[in-house]
Amino acid sequence: MSTCCLGDTFDIHGGGPDLTFPHHENEIAQSEAATGKTYVNTWMHAGAVRVNQEKMSKSLGNFFTIRDVLAEHDPEVVRFLLVASHYRSPINYSVDSLTEARKSLTRLYTALEGLELGEEKGETSGDASTYRQRFTQVMDDDFNTPEALAVMFELAREVNRAKQEQPIEAAKLARELTQLGSILGLLQQAPQTFLKGTQQQGMPLSESEIEAKIAQRIEAKANKDFAQADAIRDELAALGIILKDSREGTSWVLEAP
Repeated sequence: MSTCCLGDTFDIHGGGPDLTFPHHENEIAQSEAATGKTYVNTWMHAGAVRVNQEKMSKSLGNFFTIRDVLAEHDPEVVRFLLVASHYRSPINYSVDSLTEARKSLTRLYTALEGLELGEEKGETSGDASTYRQRFTQVMDDDFNTPEALAVMFELAREVNRAKQEQPIEAAKLARELTQLGSILGLLQQAPQTFLKGTQQQGMPLSESEIEAKIAQRIEAKANKDFAQADAIRDELAALGIILKDSREGTSWVLEAP
């Protein structure tokens, strides 16, 4: 079946940790005897997915597909959960795990918020190049995605430090952060799109309803009805919608659950 779909030789063969000797050895013996060619270049055993610390199985009634998950959660949050563990380690899937994944990804997107991430002008920052080197080094070490994420979080902290006093440097570092994220399939949305949670199911209010509430609050402040303005802010905050006032106006984000 594999040679029919992938050819006599292919790059990666996956499997579970339960496929012990001589399972793969038999595969190699059969295939290479039949074709006379190298069967697989790289063998990788991936950790199993567990649900609330139990093995996923149809018999336990805790089986679901990726389509089921993506119908309820932002795809990048699910991807973050997967790459936060080493591929050989088991992954525990639960609502709490996804909540923590969203909070962590929010930290990265918050670092990018408010920065102009267009075409880079001038040379790449030396600090940015250093982070890329470290990222590449850990990824080359048995696809160590947890350490790669740790490098990205360090870079995000550097972006936050540079925002106030070195906006050009901050933008260069932020561009590097998005480029490293793209390797893992992360940080592919506009920061405000992710932070507003528009890809998340079960939004407490629609975007138009939130904007209408903000307009009501602006009107209340203009009429010096500050009690009403505070009441609207508190009402939205209770729904997990956080308002941010600035000289440019009022923006909002969806608080990580």
